[in-house]
Amino acid sequence: MKSKTNLPLGKRLTRKLNWGVAGLGGFAENSVLPTLNMLAKSKIVSLYSHDLKRAQTLGVQYSAKAFSDFDDFLQSGIDVVYIASSNNFHYEQTIKSARAGKHILCEKPLAVSSAEAKEMVKVCKENNVFLSVNYVYRFHPLVRKAKELLERGMLGQVISISGSFNIDYPPNENYRFRKEAGGGPLRDLGTHVINLLTYFGGDVVDVKGYMDNVIYNSEVEDFATGIFKFKNGGYGLFNVSFNSAKAPNSIVVQGHKGYLTIENMIAKKFHSVKLAINLEGETKKTFRRKANKFLIRLRSFQRSILNGEEPEVTGEEGVKNIELMEKFEEECKW
Repeated sequence: MKSKTNLPLGKRLTRKLNWGVAGLGGFAENSVLPTLNMLAKSKIVSLYSHDLKRAQTLGVQYSAKAFSDFDDFLQSGIDVVYIASSNNFHYEQTIKSARAGKHILCEKPLAVSSAEAKEMVKVCKENNVFLSVNYVYRFHPLVRKAKELLERGMLGQVISISGSFNIDYPPNENYRFRKEAGGGPLRDLGTHVINLLTYFGGDVVDVKGYMDNVIYNSEVEDFATGIFKFKNGGYGLFNVSFNSAKAPNSIVVQGHKGYLTIENMIAKKFHSVKLAINLEGETKKTFRRKANKFLIRLRSFQRSILNGEEPEVTGEEGVKNIELMEKFEEECKW
């Protein structure tokens, strides 16, 4: 059962939540804003960007106020901030938002370092606001189904859980290619896969792996692969890269009694996802489901705020994710 918190919601329960979006890159324009606009109990009120013209252009489209001053943005009548800025701005914008009494849904990873992430969690608690991280793949119905099957022990003891997320993304001027901004496929893609591995497998007690520049040379890696040892037994394996034009991105869970696969979900949007289950002594079963996982994710956070319930993906989970990536980078001496 989700825990309740004494949030000063008051009349917010009887009107739409007012959202502000900070950071207006391609993801915000093509995913965040259109999906937020689909929420019946929420309204986009304010947009923030370092580039005021960018905020004004999108503001016209969504009938929202435009800001290039973050403090003014926070005082524009918003209840919730979606932080879609580059990783190196997450810390400052979350701290300011929390101190202004705003709930926060932050893009992944939560921060550039676990030290920053811990401080973000602390300040949000002190100011009695919710902090959640956008691990969107967790919210697809077939991922939920797979989790249910594992919890019921249908695969027996889990032996391994593997996840891959590979795209072709040549180096450019984007923050994803700057190390101090938290760039590289491990921080950009691996954070999603690691969250899925721990969602299915639980806590991790050991980390091994490699990072390299296999195809593209830049100040960040273009490839990372690793192995996690789960506390409850079994292993997690991941493979992420910025160097693969075609890749069979998937989740595979191998157990003592059988296996399951989740295909056509990672790195794809609005596709029909396939969950296949193959158990010993049974006919292979296949489920297909098309779902807007991002819309489901936003509705979940909206519900948490309106009901005063802790969100499913907490800031603490974001901290653990970064700690695992830091341990991995230390192991790889990267």
